[in-house]
This record gives sequence, structure tokens and C-alpha cells, in this order.
Amino acid sequence: MTTTLTLLVGLFFSGLTSATLLPGTSEAALAALVASGDHALWLLVIVATAGNVLGSVVNWALGLYVDHFKNRRWFPISPDQLDRASRWFTRYGLWSLLLAWLPIIGDPLTLFAGVMRVRFIPFLILVTIGKAARYAMIAGGATFLISAFGS
Repeated sequence: MTTTLTLLVGLFFSGLTSATLLPGTSEAALAALVASGDHALWLLVIVATAGNVLGSVVNWALGLYVDHFKNRRWFPISPDQLDRASRWFTRYGLWSLLLAWLPIIGDPLTLFAGVMRVRFIPFLILVTIGKAARYAMIAGGATFLISAFGS
């Protein structure tokens, strides 16, 4: 694999893991690749977004099956927590998925979208918009800092 392809695959998987319960550092990886100046910004934003959205799709799919596990002793979320999250999602609705990029609440939001049986296409569109905007802002911010302070 070429170095460029390896870096892009790494960015993709960093984005993917960042959207799941696994640790990821997609923002730092994106900023580092922007700082290198070796890649087109649009390509980096698309790759990071694609990985991160795929991670959110994994969460959504897991949410579809939460009911099968919620009464198991090892399940990490209590029935009360599930009910509260469901009421919150019902209150704020589908448009809250535009906030799926936020730390701490973003990943559970995508999981509860699955629990609430949000249709896949609206889910995909809203999550992609939010996550693409975040990565575009990170890439733009990194570009600004590099131009302001040198590399």
C-alpha cells in the first residue's frame, strides 16, 4: 500500500472508532494530516466523515437490537436509563441527530436513534451533515492556525 493510502485508511478507521465506544482520535489525525500539507483538504474531510458516519451506523444498528439485551445482568444500561433516553429522544426528535458529532452525547444519540427505530436514510443524512461540518471546521481551523503561525 502506498503511504498516502495507508494514511487515508488510518484516518478512516480513526473516524470509525471515534464514533463507537472504542477510543479514537480522528480530530488529531485529521489536523496532523492537514498540517502535513500533502493531501487535499476535501479528501481528508470526506475520508474522516465517511469513517465516522460508518461508526455511527454501527451504533444505530446496535440500537435496533437493544431490546434483546436490556434485561440481561451484564447489560451496561439500566431500563430506567433507557426510558429516560427514549423520552429525551422523543422530545427533541430526529433533528437532534445533527448533534451526533458532539463529544459524550453524540455516540449515545446514534445508538438511541436505532432504539427509536429512526429510518436509515434520514438518520444517515442528518448524521453526515453534522459530522461533515465538524470535520470541515477542524480542517479549516488547522489550515488557519498553520497559515497564522507557520508549520
